[in-house]
Amino acid sequence: MRWARTGLMAGIALGLVACSPERVAFRSTDITGATYASDFRLVDPAGRERSLADFRGKVVTVFFGYTTCPDVCPTTLAEMREVKAALGADAERLQVIFISVDPERDSPAVLGPYAAAFDPTFVALSGSAADIAATAKVFKVVYERVAGNTPDTYTINHTAGSYVFDPQGRIRLFVRHGQGIEPIVSDIRQLLAGR
Repeated sequence: MRWARTGLMAGIALGLVACSPERVAFRSTDITGATYASDFRLVDPAGRERSLADFRGKVVTVFFGYTTCPDVCPTTLAEMREVKAALGADAERLQVIFISVDPERDSPAVLGPYAAAFDPTFVALSGSAADIAATAKVFKVVYERVAGNTPDTYTINHTAGSYVFDPQGRIRLFVRHGQGIEPIVSDIRQLLAGR
């Protein structure tokens, strides 16, 4: 009788496993359920305050950088332009957000055209130094100013990855810099399919 009960319990357990939803295998780092990277309240080049809720219904990628960045920032934004192109008909369901960590140099007149040069739908955001620092803290993004030969030639070391939110506004992924577009396109397609 004990063996029969054990067999019955094992059969029920296997049945539950078979009926449970399949775990999604993302190519980027899955951070679903993370309690950080929850939201932002920053201004776009037109002076409008924006938050994550403004983009509900789309997959949203968020990247922190600055317009005079020599390599990581333009590479990331160019890569996201390619991702968008690869999505084809689903391209309009992706929103790329670029948050400046250099409010001193990245004025609205600089920031807007910079993002639009990669894609006119990319949204650039900034704010006061305190606003940027608070937002970076929420996202666990690290950045620091590195002095150059003159006061105007400083660079900024910063976190090089991007965050990805699903259409419901939930944080889902962290994308490492330089992994190529194919994994990102694959992951975004899964999020657009409701996974």
